[in-house]
Amino acid sequence: MARPSRLAAALATVLVLAGCSGGAGVPDGLASSRPPVPAPALPEGVSYQELVRKLDGRANSHVQVLTIRPDARVKMAGLHGSALAHAETVREMAKAAGALAAVNASYFDISTGKNYGGYDGDPLGLYTERGKMLSEATNGRTALLIGDKDGRIDARIDEVTTEGQVISDDGARRELDGINRVPGRILGCGGVGGDRLAVTEVPMEEPYGGLCTDDAELVAFTEDWGDGTPPGTPDSAEAVLDRNGQVVEVRQPAGGPVPEKGSTLYATGSGVEWLRSHAHEGNKITRSIRMNDMTGLPVAGRVDTAVGGRYRLLRDGASALGDAAASTKKAPRTAVGVTADGALLLVTIDGRKQGEDAGATLAEAAELLASLGAKDGIGLDGGGSTSMVVGGELRNHPREADGKATERPVANALALFAR
Repeated sequence: MARPSRLAAALATVLVLAGCSGGAGVPDGLASSRPPVPAPALPEGVSYQELVRKLDGRANSHVQVLTIRPDARVKMAGLHGSALAHAETVREMAKAAGALAAVNASYFDISTGKNYGGYDGDPLGLYTERGKMLSEATNGRTALLIGDKDGRIDARIDEVTTEGQVISDDGARRELDGINRVPGRILGCGGVGGDRLAVTEVPMEEPYGGLCTDDAELVAFTEDWGDGTPPGTPDSAEAVLDRNGQVVEVRQPAGGPVPEKGSTLYATGSGVEWLRSHAHEGNKITRSIRMNDMTGLPVAGRVDTAVGGRYRLLRDGASALGDAAASTKKAPRTAVGVTADGALLLVTIDGRKQGEDAGATLAEAAELLASLGAKDGIGLDGGGSTSMVVGGELRNHPREADGKATERPVANALALFAR
């Protein structure tokens, strides 16, 4: 990749601060050389460093980089809090799970959003945890896919779709619209048949930054949701399934607890008639969902962890941002890169503090990943969500849009565990 001269100039001003740390709520007078703490003890093949870089050639930003070699004796996994429906901080999630390190992952239905649906832990787009899909894809958007190949971490970045269905033991089939989200609301659009822009009612199949609606859906809830399913309208219905997929109850209206080790199928519109016809007590219903690449074929290889993003930053070492490369918006960023030899780079960039951390544009985040050796790159949720935890310590300085230092609860994390 031919890099702009401003990046080349910036590389000459790198300050490496291995093992340095900061935390939420740090006073605004903090100097650039942040107070050091002992370097975290990490397994062989895993390294952590902090950098200060002039990403735009003028203003500094603190950068945290966790590098995981593909042969390291560790495993990567998606991680959510005690309930998928509710957000927790990355530090809380990492501590509860015993993770060695973690960064924030999915975009989510944040409570301050204009289209908030009431569940602040709801991940937007694809999310798979330990091989179990907990949220369907925003079809066509880029995702980070992590599996295991011959005992080595196999990390890839690709554009994916998901295709789900339910099958009753009487042979009847129906499309599955989603997993673990409020039925009828598709934040970010890019769902399956019937989605319409909330404002204009124009049909929308592509990803979009707003809200789509669909008045006829079938949505699955798993026990990971950890909360009662949303209260339904009088004409909604919900089949409650045990761990074997057997119907134990059909409740109407929908809304209520998800059984331990079980699930539910929540229906609106024409989905209600399908449940009435095929989800009788004692019947068995099988749920399946497949992850496809953009050719429509199943994604190759094993995928244990999948996290959807919004922007692909790099493809084969070059910027993949397209029109988004022109954006001049600077913000804290969380990005993931994969090098040519398969190493995984987890990167956070601090921002929103004048004279201390300028943040980065999308293009600058892509350039940074390339300078660190990434071949492919993806941007995960950023802004106030950006968090890096290593060795139990919050290593970056998260800040909200108003510059306030705070540790934001988020939907989930990408976590590192000892094998």
